[in-house]
Amino acid sequence: MKNNHGQVIYVGKAKVLKNRVRSYFTGSHDAKTQRLVNDIVDFEYIITDSAIEALILENHLIKKYRPKYNIMLKDDKTYPYIKLTNDEHPRLEVTRKVLNDKAKYFGPYPNAGAAQQVKRLLDKIYPLRKCKTLKDRVCLYYHLGQCVAPCEFKVEHSTYEEMTRKIIRFLQGDYKELKKELQQKMEKAAENLEFERAKEYRDQINDIEAIMSKQVISLNDRVNRDIFGFYIDKGWMCVQVFFMRQGNLIERDVSIFPYYGVPEEDFMSFVTQFYFENPVLPKEILLPESLDKELLEEWLQIKIQQPKRGQKRKLVEMAIENARIALEEKFKMEEKNISKTSLAIELLGKSLGIATPHRIEAFDNSNIQGVDPVSAMVVFIDGKPDKSSYRKFKIKTVEGPDDYHTMQEVIRRRYTRVLKEGLNLPDLVIVDGGKLQINAAVDVLENELGLFIPVAGLKKDERHKTAVLLMGDPPVPVSMERNSPEFYLLQRIQDEVHRFAITFHRQTHKKTVFASQLDQVPGVGEKRKKLLLKHFSSIKNMKEAPVEEFRKIGIGDKLAKTILEAINTEE
Repeated sequence: MKNNHGQVIYVGKAKVLKNRVRSYFTGSHDAKTQRLVNDIVDFEYIITDSAIEALILENHLIKKYRPKYNIMLKDDKTYPYIKLTNDEHPRLEVTRKVLNDKAKYFGPYPNAGAAQQVKRLLDKIYPLRKCKTLKDRVCLYYHLGQCVAPCEFKVEHSTYEEMTRKIIRFLQGDYKELKKELQQKMEKAAENLEFERAKEYRDQINDIEAIMSKQVISLNDRVNRDIFGFYIDKGWMCVQVFFMRQGNLIERDVSIFPYYGVPEEDFMSFVTQFYFENPVLPKEILLPESLDKELLEEWLQIKIQQPKRGQKRKLVEMAIENARIALEEKFKMEEKNISKTSLAIELLGKSLGIATPHRIEAFDNSNIQGVDPVSAMVVFIDGKPDKSSYRKFKIKTVEGPDDYHTMQEVIRRRYTRVLKEGLNLPDLVIVDGGKLQINAAVDVLENELGLFIPVAGLKKDERHKTAVLLMGDPPVPVSMERNSPEFYLLQRIQDEVHRFAITFHRQTHKKTVFASQLDQVPGVGEKRKKLLLKHFSSIKNMKEAPVEEFRKIGIGDKLAKTILEAINTEE
């Protein structure tokens, strides 16, 4: 489905296309689905030979176009795995790429920190090599007893076999053998009065217990399985995935997103994408009932169950219940934030003696001693930033560091256009600065444009933090507690407009500096300047680049040398 700009906004699959399309245009739909239908102006369809081909194509197109109304995993979301390499001298690493390289992969770990924590523990206990490429002499890890140093010493194959066997057993969930072994070493070290060594073993045992204590639910079959549950409410869907490895529930993942189609179909689309991004499959997948599992099962070639009773059924119900709770918590948090924000703008209006300022427009100027002056405007509606309404201004009529006339120009340009195009006027204008900036804004609004909009100024302290709000004629400080909701709102507004202005100024200044240093180079015109800027980003990068790098953008060696000579000799 495409919108009026030809952009793909939804990708789906159907056995009977006519019925699927009709479902969107007949019957009643919620507001989210109505938005999708209102945006559709064109269809494009592809006929495949089988349902499996349609499933694969759907996922490829979703990943390619990232349509607005499709259920999608987070951008490039992949889970980390612990990898035991198949090298002559094996090593452990955390990776997000699963390759066909005969290495052993363990996971996935939805929490990247957990994967690193497990790897660090194994690195301390099993002295496999740590470096990606062998060094020419031993390193610190050897002296710490965490590497067998194959760079200097011959390591028997049997030594690696014993270590990798124990590592595999641990990563498969059998940690009791390792714990018992460390317990024996600790007791032996204590008997020999090697108390520091005994303490190290004790700490390692504690680390194992801390990591493995999360595995509070287990089945005795030692099967790797993923358990899915989902819950929908108010146009949102929450999906919970429980990861069970070697019969132990080790981790979970939570995803919350709006959905626009049939809940069951969108949920299955999520599951399909989940395994496109994470290719290491479990032995078994558990899904809720009333879902069409056949297509997914045929594609993945693994067992998919929809249990009706027993422990597996309880696991699915637990995933569904956790999804319900997560979605409820999201709505409660949103309600709390909305309540706090509404209170903040209401209190701000009372502090200023004006009506509640539902629309606030804030301005900030930025320059370096008058060079490349710019200004920026941000908009907050009901206490939330409306980024589509942000605006940038390059100063045209002011030279040098003149904040008064710079503010006048920006206010004049902004509100002349607002009046001309009939745009919404703000309930409050905030300028970054004090009396000077406030007077500049009021002068243009009232004396030139006949607009009587409240204007306030935000001043910073010596640490560049929001300190005081000024308003009135003449402007005076407004009494306000620094830990009040309205003060926090003002801090957010000032920080946001400052960030937006500074970012715009840096971009503008970088282009100016870059262009000015190339202006005198023969053979470099506007087109080549833009090409050089896009490729190198800065003069510093260009100075450090070899001549060969210029060939990538079609610049010959002779001109490249001329450019390098010019920018390296110029002060």
